Parts: sequence; structure tokens; C-alpha cells
Amino acid sequence: MKKLKPLIPSLRERKRYVVYEVHSNDRLANLKDEILSSIRKFLGSFGLAKAGVQMLDIKNNKGIIKVNNKELNNVKTALILTNKINQKDVYVQPIFVTGLLRKAKLKIGGD
Repeated sequence: MKKLKPLIPSLRERKRYVVYEVHSNDRLANLKDEILSSIRKFLGSFGLAKAGVQMLDIKNNKGIIKVNNKELNNVKTALILTNKINQKDVYVQPIFVTGLLRKAKLKIGGD
């Protein structure tokens, strides 16, 4: 069986890392799943697949989402429009966008 050649860099999808913060008065559980479902509710299943959303890290109500750069504004809009998680009022604020995962991890207080 023949091995497929890897894509050349000019044909790969570009990625961006969105650092977000969840503001809430209550303690929240399953934050990754709930934010992903709210993005799916806004974009739909096809839009979610097109955006290539991947939830990476969460620390102290701050998290990182990996997104395709062409769908960045749609994902940021979906985050801003998220107002309930587990029937509790929240405000999700995208605070930083970068192309490097290391910079994103520094923003959330990681390694």
C-alpha cells in the first residue's frame, strides 16, 4: 500500500488559538462540553466542522480553543453569545488570539 504524501504548508489550514475567560458567580463543571455545545448551537454541526474547533486547556475559568483562521470571527461571536452554562448565568469573553500555543498557555497561567 502506498503512503500518502503530507500536505505542503501552503495547502494546510491555518490555525489560531483563542484564549477565553468565563465570568460566573457559581462554580461550573463540564465547562469544555458546555462551551462546545453552545458553539455548536450557534454555528451548527457543519459550521463547527468547518471551523475545526478543538477545546485544549482550561485553568481557573480560562481556556484555549484551537480554530481555523477563516472561521475565527464566527467562533468569537458564538463565545460572546453564550449566556447560560448548566442553567447558570455566565459571560464568556474572548481575551486573546494568537497563532502560537505557547503564548496562549502563558495567557491562561500555564507552563
